[in-house]
Amino acid sequence: MLIVRLAKIVMTAALAAFAFIVTYDNLIDYDSNYEFVKHVLSMDTTFPGNRLMGRAITDPALWKLSYAAIIAGEGLTFLLLTAASVAMLLALRAPAEAFQRSKAWLVAGAATGFLVWFFGFMVVGGEYFAMWQSKSWNGQEAAFRFYITLLGVLIFVNQRDGEPAQ
Repeated sequence: MLIVRLAKIVMTAALAAFAFIVTYDNLIDYDSNYEFVKHVLSMDTTFPGNRLMGRAITDPALWKLSYAAIIAGEGLTFLLLTAASVAMLLALRAPAEAFQRSKAWLVAGAATGFLVWFFGFMVVGGEYFAMWQSKSWNGQEAAFRFYITLLGVLIFVNQRDGEPAQ
C-alpha cells in the first residue's frame, strides 16, 4: 500500500531531521555539550572515591576529539537517513524489490545512530565512564529515547512491502 510506504518515508525523514538538529545544535552551541563531554570523560561528578576513576580522561585535547567524534557520528546519521528518505521517495511507486533495496540507507543510518547513542552514550559514557553515577551529567535517559526510536522505525520500515497499487 502506498500509504505504508509514505509513512516509512516520513518516519525516516523525521529521524533525519532529528539527527540534523542535534548535529546543528552541537556545532552552534558547542560549549554546552562540550561541558557534558568534559565532565563525563573526566568523571568529576561520579561517586567520590569510586574504583573506576583510573578510567578518567583529563586531557582537553581528548575531550575535543571525543566531542568531534560524537558530532561526526550524529552528522553521518543525518546524511545517511536523508539519503534513505530520498532513495525511498524515488522508489515510492517502484516494484516491491526495488523499494526494499532503497531501504539500505536507512539500515546504515539507523546503525550509525545506534552506535552513537547506544554504544557511545550507554556503553562508553554510561558504563565505562560511569555516567550513571552522575546526578548532573547523565545523558542515558535521552540517549535511550533516541536509540529506541531509531530501532522502532528501523523495524517498521524494514518490513517487506507489497506491490504499489496501480
